Amino acid sequence: MSKLWGGRFSGVTDTLMSQFQDSIYFDVRLWQADITGSIAYAKALAKAGVISDEESETLQQGLQQVATEFADDQFQIKLGDEDIHTAVERRLTEIVGEVGGKLHTGRSRNDQVATDIRLWLKSEIAQLRSYLVEAQWAIISKADEYIDVMFPGYTHLQQAQPVRFSHWLLSFGWMLERDKERLDDLSKRVDVMPLGSGAMAGNPLGIDRLFLADELGFATISANSMDGVSDRDYLIEFLSWASIVQLHLSRLAEDLIIYSSQEFKYVELADAYSTGSSIMPQKKNPDSMELIRGKTGRVVGSLMGLLTTLKGLPSTYNKDLQEDKESVFDTVDTMSMTLQISRAVIQTLTVNDGIIYDKMDSTMLATELANYLSAKGMPFREAHHVVGQVVQKAMGLGQPLNSIPLAVYQQFSDLFERDVHKVLTFHRAADRHESHGGTGKQAVRNQLEALRTVSEFDEFDNTDQE
Repeated sequence: MSKLWGGRFSGVTDTLMSQFQDSIYFDVRLWQADITGSIAYAKALAKAGVISDEESETLQQGLQQVATEFADDQFQIKLGDEDIHTAVERRLTEIVGEVGGKLHTGRSRNDQVATDIRLWLKSEIAQLRSYLVEAQWAIISKADEYIDVMFPGYTHLQQAQPVRFSHWLLSFGWMLERDKERLDDLSKRVDVMPLGSGAMAGNPLGIDRLFLADELGFATISANSMDGVSDRDYLIEFLSWASIVQLHLSRLAEDLIIYSSQEFKYVELADAYSTGSSIMPQKKNPDSMELIRGKTGRVVGSLMGLLTTLKGLPSTYNKDLQEDKESVFDTVDTMSMTLQISRAVIQTLTVNDGIIYDKMDSTMLATELANYLSAKGMPFREAHHVVGQVVQKAMGLGQPLNSIPLAVYQQFSDLFERDVHKVLTFHRAADRHESHGGTGKQAVRNQLEALRTVSEFDEFDNTDQE
């Protein structure tokens, strides 16, 4: 088949150059979007009087046949199919004859590909959003299940204050909620139709772009044809969003890797999401979490790559923009897997509450002791110093804070009374933090209900997830 652009050329394209510039082997996944856009454009051409209604109907029927071949995995890519647009038009012309050459009237591959990628991404965003909400659902369900389990809260990876396991887990649910908000916001900028921008100057044939937008389900149309064919901001936003989600999932993965280690044993990942060692029979490795952590670099790298590609490009379309697709395709595939794997790992997670409790260090109650003294009138800074001395004494005696006799406490302050031991329990310490967003039991229940509401939890049939 002759090139769509070959009339001006007398020489043959070098074979290596063809391999270098052809995108059909990765942009073929845009076939549905490309055909959908072409069917709408065939209708618009007839509406503008550029082709007859009969010709439009012939084009639409031919395109439907091409779509069926793709859907049935019967479409054959041939030599000369540079990209998905070329392949579809070539096959369409084979089916309907010369009228197939009229489909491209007034249209450029520049506005065509810009439309295709937006149509495709809109659908993928909807799917990713559902995976994200399902991950939130898993967090909500697991947090509800283990709401009475106490857990060491960490700062600097050192035990800091007692919290509820649910409180820790819900922190990731709120991260995902922000991710959902960001996705909804960027979706508005994806939902813009560039078709009708032509190569860069617009369409000269009276094509009704609002009609096209309505046919294709776009909320609005691009306002400037030069910007319309070159805008890839929405892809940068999407890759940025994906990078942030991956960072959140990577942090969750890192915590679970640590908490499932032999040194901690707080949790255990299901066998379905773990692997073993080829040499050490005893090993159970959290590879699902390690892969999520590793793939985060891949997604962030895609963002950096596209930013670098776009930096300094001259106005309108340049071939550099062909480099936008593979990174976006790969990121969508990666996000699809990591969100689903994260959800499944959380759903099947076993929490070893007895082991957790045994490993909770009583020094996490030191802040409660300082608050105890403050409530009796001692300035907090002085109370902080006094309790620090108590902790040092307890460490010297090799005893937990709640086992030290009252007489020892009173060596450091007369404000310590018989009720001091009552404050030295993990549950009491956690439940004192009932402020909004705190780790008290009622505060955590309030969090659960709030996240349940905003995460659209009730929209999902959870029976299949159990």
